[in-house]
Amino acid sequence: MEELKRVALNAQETEEDRVTSLSLRPEKLTDFVGQKELIANIRIAIQAAHQRAEPLEHMLFSGPPGLGKTSLAHIIAREMHAKITVTSGPAIERAGDFIGILTNLEKGDILFIDEVHRLSKTVEEFLYPAMESFKIDFIVDKGPYARTINFTLKPFTLIGATTRSGLLASPLRDRFGIFYHLDFYEPSDLAEIIIRSSQKLNVDIDQEAALEVARRSRGTPRVANRLLKRVRDYAQVKTGGARVRLPVVEAAMQQLHIDADGLDRLDRKILAVIAQQYGGGPVGIEALAATLNEEPDTIVDVVEPYLLKTGFLRRTSRGREITDKARKLL
Repeated sequence: MEELKRVALNAQETEEDRVTSLSLRPEKLTDFVGQKELIANIRIAIQAAHQRAEPLEHMLFSGPPGLGKTSLAHIIAREMHAKITVTSGPAIERAGDFIGILTNLEKGDILFIDEVHRLSKTVEEFLYPAMESFKIDFIVDKGPYARTINFTLKPFTLIGATTRSGLLASPLRDRFGIFYHLDFYEPSDLAEIIIRSSQKLNVDIDQEAALEVARRSRGTPRVANRLLKRVRDYAQVKTGGARVRLPVVEAAMQQLHIDADGLDRLDRKILAVIAQQYGGGPVGIEALAATLNEEPDTIVDVVEPYLLKTGFLRRTSRGREITDKARKLL
């Protein structure tokens, strides 16, 4: 069976990516490329908070994986001169796990929760008073000896990141004072990111080659940095470490089976399955995932957003359909 797992383009961050990307992530707002309107609004919010000597309002970042939500949280913490505590929705299983995190926050500290939509209902309800009035109520003992203890927290800023904002409960979403959506990047912005990353990785790449990598990076900085490293490896092995120029990029992309539209084997397999086995669609996500032997969340979170953005896929009330553009590609 053809291997469907991504090698070069899986936008889910691996441990290797976390270690390597630490040096590639921007450290200041002035270093952040793209999302210009969003950055301008964040800069105003930070400046206003500094002038009032208050913590920032709670922020929610939404968008597909790899667009810079985690990077922005770290940048905001640095710009606010605050300590940041990082966790994720699935990591907080019980409300009791959350008490230690919240009570250890100092005034102005930032709590970053990745995949905040995956918080359990119990933890979510526990979080409401903490966000709204910086208080938590927890019960000690059981039965007739049970009593509620009220604990006042120091004012902090919660920054949530989600790839599925539609799954957030309305009461939680409404408690975020600032809401931003990150969209896919333009190739010119990605080329600038690639040039900056190449300097840190000691890769000699020119503008034309960087733009070609950018065009195949699915509008995602994380993918752009990953492809840059794969092109670097190809150049090192196949050309003896020569400079990365357009022919080297094209040869490396062919080796990775990534076409000029940035689609890889999994993308093309999804489009082909919908076209051949489901007559072009519509097909439900569960049926599609079962046919591909993939997790539905992988298709919805990682693959589908780019196919929708580039017009290869259409999502309807009855399921997924391929477009005329996809038929021409196939």
